[in-house]
Amino acid sequence: MKSTAFFFLLTWAIAAKAQTPAPVNFTADQDHQYMMKQLGIKTLRNGPSGDESAPNHANYDEALANPYPDLPDALALKNGKKVTTAEMWWKQRRPEIVEDMEREVYGRIPANVPKVTWTVKITDKERVGFYPVIAKQLIGHVDNTAYPLINVNIEMTLVLPANTKGPVPVLMMFGRSALPAPAQPPAADVEKINAALKELLLKEHPEFKTIFEQYPAYNPIAEQSPFGPGGFPGMKGDPPTATQLIANGWGYVLIDPSSIQADNGEGLTKGIIGLVNKGQPRKPEDWGALRAWSWGAARALDYLETEPAVDAKYVGIEGVSRYGKAALVTLAFEQRFAMGLIGSSGEGGAKLHRRNFGEAVESLTGGEYYWMAGNFMKYGASDAVFGAKTAKDLPVDAHELIALCAPRYTFISYGIPGQGDAKWLDQQGSYMATVAAGSVFKLLGANDLGVSNDYKTEKMPPVNTGLLNGELAWRQHDGGHTDAPNVKYFIAWANKLMHYGKAGSGK
Repeated sequence: MKSTAFFFLLTWAIAAKAQTPAPVNFTADQDHQYMMKQLGIKTLRNGPSGDESAPNHANYDEALANPYPDLPDALALKNGKKVTTAEMWWKQRRPEIVEDMEREVYGRIPANVPKVTWTVKITDKERVGFYPVIAKQLIGHVDNTAYPLINVNIEMTLVLPANTKGPVPVLMMFGRSALPAPAQPPAADVEKINAALKELLLKEHPEFKTIFEQYPAYNPIAEQSPFGPGGFPGMKGDPPTATQLIANGWGYVLIDPSSIQADNGEGLTKGIIGLVNKGQPRKPEDWGALRAWSWGAARALDYLETEPAVDAKYVGIEGVSRYGKAALVTLAFEQRFAMGLIGSSGEGGAKLHRRNFGEAVESLTGGEYYWMAGNFMKYGASDAVFGAKTAKDLPVDAHELIALCAPRYTFISYGIPGQGDAKWLDQQGSYMATVAAGSVFKLLGANDLGVSNDYKTEKMPPVNTGLLNGELAWRQHDGGHTDAPNVKYFIAWANKLMHYGKAGSGK
């Protein structure tokens, strides 16, 4: 019997080990090459250079910017039939676009993604500017019992105004999770802590005695400002985003993308993508980092739906640059998000793939390929088993990504190149995509930019001139690579659409 039991345990251990392979530790280049091999790609075209003096510099000549001027029709089925009703959009055309976007551009979220369990680590009474808030730091632990070698803990901070009469709208922002202004002990207690610290330091390091004698007023712990992020008296310009949100009766969330999935190629066998794949490399249709970050945001929204002080019907998503891409992807695929502030998102975000201006498809197929599905690399191939493909061969484009957000509130934001929001981002191409998406908003009973949907002829409005009268909005501010100058316009625009005021939830 003993030998039989031993044999059984040995067999079980061998089987368990076989089911738990060690994570693959590819470099980004090795991972990139592995995906090319899976796809049968021999060579990729080089992406354009951001250095305008380089031989392969990016194009910034509008005369050469539209080699593929005709976009896929967002309101035509694959069989050519025109989409004329909202029902046709929801039941037929939208699923077609989602399928193409998932398969060829951003990747699919696997059906077996583990459950996330949220734990509140800290609840603190703090201030943002002069406004009292309740701040919570949370950890979302992803169940890793199926593959214990990878641990994923989503880091999130929720900040809500302390004095409200009802549930409030919340803007979820991609960025580092941090409490705004951790409550500090009173001055008398800080003095006691400093005295004890000095005593301990002198015991361990007697040589500090001369330093403390030379600087008798020095304390290891300095008193901190009670005003939170950027809320100082006499401050010039617009208050920080957090302060503006709280001042207008909103809450906000900071969710750390790096705690969900690393922003690099070598991290693809780790993070949530690696956890689901049990440490093995991706297949061509697997999700990339943008989709993984958007999945994390959706899990954070799961938690917000349990918070009585949050109006879960009015949760927005925000991000700038790569996180602007992630915010747009989140809003497009996760329909529970009510609104989005999409900042300077460029290629892979609001910029048309078919445009030859600044950043290009090849910039992502050879550079930040890990943002996208492996299949996206096909469209940068010059030599492959399937021949060569270009952006023209993509079955979808950015206007359809924006259209997937309809009829929800979608604010596309950019700055100007003169202040650092690089030409590389193609503000004009992003405006064209927004214009083209408008037809879907109108079909669904929402208002678009208030211009025609002729993306070939519509001119981008002057800087600081917002098109903010519909559920689809555009504004290019006169700042740099940030959406901060547009935050006050976003809040006012969203409040108007929600019929929301500081007193409580709107309808």
